[in-house]
Amino acid sequence: MLEKLQIVKQRFDEVSDLIIQPDIITDQKRYVALNREYKDLRILMGKREEYIEYTNNIAEADEIIADGSDAEMVDMAKMQLEEAKEAIPKLEEEIKVLLIPKDPEDSKNAVVELRAGTGGDEASIFAGDLFRMYTKYCEGKGWNVSTVDFSEGTNGGFKEIQFEVSGEDVYGTLKFEAGVHRVQRVPQTETQGRVHTSAATVMVFPEAEEFDVEINPKEVRVDFFCSSGPGGQSVNTTYSAVRLTHIPTGLVAQCQDQKSQHKNKEKAFKVLRSRLYEMELAKKNAEDAEKRGSMVTSGDRSAKIRTYNYPQGRVTDHRIGLTLYDLSNIVNGDIQKIIDELMLAENTEKLKANSDII
Repeated sequence: MLEKLQIVKQRFDEVSDLIIQPDIITDQKRYVALNREYKDLRILMGKREEYIEYTNNIAEADEIIADGSDAEMVDMAKMQLEEAKEAIPKLEEEIKVLLIPKDPEDSKNAVVELRAGTGGDEASIFAGDLFRMYTKYCEGKGWNVSTVDFSEGTNGGFKEIQFEVSGEDVYGTLKFEAGVHRVQRVPQTETQGRVHTSAATVMVFPEAEEFDVEINPKEVRVDFFCSSGPGGQSVNTTYSAVRLTHIPTGLVAQCQDQKSQHKNKEKAFKVLRSRLYEMELAKKNAEDAEKRGSMVTSGDRSAKIRTYNYPQGRVTDHRIGLTLYDLSNIVNGDIQKIIDELMLAENTEKLKANSDII
């Protein structure tokens, strides 16, 4: 383990030196990538220090016990030895996970899109419930949520809503939410009290930087229109909302959240870049998932990943067979325990795939 950590230290020293070089600072793409690598390596350096301290404690304790001249010191050394031997296996597991090659997208911000699926008005209401769940979760983590575009349902909720989330390691956390979410409950619109199944699709894109995707402005059609609010009423009479159409792919991105046409255009371009970037990533993720036989983050939007069953108060994540009887807290934003289990499953897969280098 120490040999592997020594290689990491050499890279950390190299990166520490590179990020202060003037030619690196002027190369934005490389500078951003090296800064992210530096942040990850710094965490490993902290674990390396801990590991060295424990191994030194073991050597010191062994020496005192072997000497045996001071009974009090021997007792203290035995306690020190026990503590270190207990801590090292856990620390080694943490280091193994940190040594797994990290997906460079994980540290990025994210664009999340929710769409009502089968189930009519109830599906729109459910999409609204998911938006509230994610908003509460993100706020709890200190992340910033900003709405980009939305289309309201006729009886509440959203037919479709798009929002940006910015903070630390946002995409690496929220990517596990991508897929079809199902709800089983008695709809507000149901008079007979029968349980219905409705669905909503969650899409999560890493927010692309300008240098990740280059868009030719000549290949984008720009349309301006009036922002609309509840019931289709015009919120303002100025053409501040922006719709962008990428002609080569047919992808559309629009924003009506800001009063400023310029700000809406900027946000819409950010979403368009992220969608183009995600198209390429989806291909790569599908190939990677096929190689690993992974169901955790396959990038398959049609995959049913989770069911929220109201009559029984349970939530089931079908990818890992996890069932929790804690529906009320989960729909109020307490989804970290599900994400933790999904991360653990993915890390286990990655550990198997990288067993030769870890």
